[in-house]
Amino acid sequence: MAVERDGELTFEVIEEIGKINTFKNGWSKELNRVSWNGGDPKYDIREWDENHERMSKGITLFDYELKKLYELLKSREM
Repeated sequence: MAVERDGELTFEVIEEIGKINTFKNGWSKELNRVSWNGGDPKYDIREWDENHERMSKGITLFDYELKKLYELLKSREM
């Protein structure tokens, strides 16, 4: 679904990878691949409403950044 907001920002959730947490209000913190303004999809972590129409501020990561994050987390004993 491509959505335009305020005449400028468009986004399309290309792939829903998984929910990290679900909140009582129905919103979920998710890892997805999102295309912003028609660009190449990037990994994206943020909170979304149930229909992926509204979102919170979040973080987008290029492929190499997600790989680095994975390596950093993997090196930690959790």
